[in-house]
Amino acid sequence: MSHRVIFVGGLGRSGTTLLERLLGELPGVVALGEVVHLWARGVGRDEPCGCGLPFLRCPFWRRVGERAFGGWSPELARRVLDLRHRVDRTRRIPVLARRTGRRGRTARPAGRRPDRLRAYAEAYRRLYRAAGEVTGAEVIVDSSKHASLAFCLAGAGEPVSVVHMVRDARAVAHSWSRWVPRPEDGTPMTRWRPAATAVHWLVQNLAFHLLARCGVPVTRVRYEDLVDAPRRTLAQLTLRLGLPAARPSFLADGAAVLSVGHTVSGNPMRFAVGTVPLRRDDAWRTGMARRDRWLVTALTWPLLLRYGYRLAGQGAGQGAA
Repeated sequence: MSHRVIFVGGLGRSGTTLLERLLGELPGVVALGEVVHLWARGVGRDEPCGCGLPFLRCPFWRRVGERAFGGWSPELARRVLDLRHRVDRTRRIPVLARRTGRRGRTARPAGRRPDRLRAYAEAYRRLYRAAGEVTGAEVIVDSSKHASLAFCLAGAGEPVSVVHMVRDARAVAHSWSRWVPRPEDGTPMTRWRPAATAVHWLVQNLAFHLLARCGVPVTRVRYEDLVDAPRRTLAQLTLRLGLPAARPSFLADGAAVLSVGHTVSGNPMRFAVGTVPLRRDDAWRTGMARRDRWLVTALTWPLLLRYGYRLAGQGAGQGAA
């Protein structure tokens, strides 16, 4: 059975989990969560699936693992994580971009690094294919976020379509500075200082611009548009992705009705079931120190303007696609 992969990318706290959950409600689509973390957090630490069961006890993931790899094993996880450490790194994006840009034009002689890249991407390809076969879905959604993984997949020949999720850098910086417990064990999620978040925001977003220049189809969506007008934004996105038109009956005014998902890792929202309010989180406007707000604005203003955000921070204009 053929399948199509939609990769949801962007810096964390930009609404990628929300978008993935909404896409996963469409017919013929299965959302897998942040597959990049499956090997360590799912296979290695047996953290809960989105359905609430430990990963290794989840019937869905057990069937996927058996079909893709003959079952999950620590050896498999270690092998993929070792490959990830070698090829899937943000600092290697320039090298990956050259390979991605040459894809389909000139053949590169086989070597040690290309072999590692192909082996790494093959693990994802087998997992995507197995998920499609288990569910009967034709579209697989991976919200791994990291631009480097998108480059790895594209450079190895996986025909991915990328949805680039963006959010106001100041809102993202404020979110990363807050204390948020991990629902799996209650430990605090990673926190960054505003300046560090601004740099990460720039690097990740610029990387997706580079990916588009390499010929990979990239569609941009703003978090603010998604929560303010979810029906319209989702309809426009499915049209641009070439997905079958569907009436999103799971979307109501200001809310979404979500079913149980089998997403691995990610924002605590992956565990949400039932009616979930959709409203913009603008806590940064009152909760962020003025010094931090202006520091992030100074570091990120060119992309803020390109994405339609106002530098004064009093609102957002129309996003540019």
